Amino acid sequence: MIEESHAWAVILAAGEGSRLQALTTLPSGIAIPKQFCSLYEGPSLLEEALRRGESVADRSHICAVVAEQHRCWWEGALTSLPDRNVIVQPENRGTANGILLPLMHILLRDPCARIVLLPADHHVLQEAVLTASLRDALEQLDSRSGETLLLGIQPGEVDPDLGYILPGETDGRGTLTVARFIEKPSHAVAAELIRAGGLWNAFIVVTTAGALLELFRQRIPQVVEAMRAAVRGDREQGSSIAAVAELYRRLPTIDFSRDIVAGQESRLRVLPVRPCGWSDLGTPKRVAEVLRRARHAKATPPGRPAVPAHVSLAAQHERMQVGGYCNRTAAAQ
Repeated sequence: MIEESHAWAVILAAGEGSRLQALTTLPSGIAIPKQFCSLYEGPSLLEEALRRGESVADRSHICAVVAEQHRCWWEGALTSLPDRNVIVQPENRGTANGILLPLMHILLRDPCARIVLLPADHHVLQEAVLTASLRDALEQLDSRSGETLLLGIQPGEVDPDLGYILPGETDGRGTLTVARFIEKPSHAVAAELIRAGGLWNAFIVVTTAGALLELFRQRIPQVVEAMRAAVRGDREQGSSIAAVAELYRRLPTIDFSRDIVAGQESRLRVLPVRPCGWSDLGTPKRVAEVLRRARHAKATPPGRPAVPAHVSLAAQHERMQVGGYCNRTAAAQ
């Protein structure tokens, strides 16, 4: 059974979504990061990610990492979270710093935390399949306190624009060792990887706070200590983020996959997830493919009201098909 009191979900929502700007740019020229858009007219991708987090953690244990420059889009969307669970990055310094910052906040509150990292810009057709794998991974942490689990999606097609995980041997507990990572291979190489059992790297991570911290310590120990000191200093000052803002001005840009995870495969395991209609909606072409697959699926999941004034990627795509852009504007911000 999952130890619910120590389960945390971290929603990574600070990205710019630059590869999808053809679909997310308004007539005014403003590009809305894709996590604040919806696939159809229903919940935004951020709201879908929040619901995903609720499947494994209590609302009080869901944190969202956001960018200061996106405040007009996330401020209203995250009102259901406690204020201290909305963690603002003053600048973009890469995905590694975007994960290390909330990790330090959580460690101060719950050193025994079990953390699920969930990107906020994904769409999943069969959420129940992914939820079952997330819960399985959390339960497996009982016997894997020093290991970090990656969720690898069993590919439904050859896609050279995605990252792949090539698994190694089975460990007899439902997961596989990680042989290596391959980023954006050619079409031929991607096809060969799939034949060899390769999995899509969904950038969904399930681990203990201690194991995640150790991954960082092995690569960037000085940054770890500086981030710890800055977060602790700001916490002592109440709601201030002055120390973190000052640190971010000096931080190098660090990528989690390339600079932290790669080379530490012995500390990692991959849990295969059967095809569930997962997509990172990374390019207009991939959005079109998701829309094609979902044509007969229900567009707007029930039980969650749509957020106001966000762009529908489906509508944008349809209008682009006839040579135009979506002429909806962002209303109240």
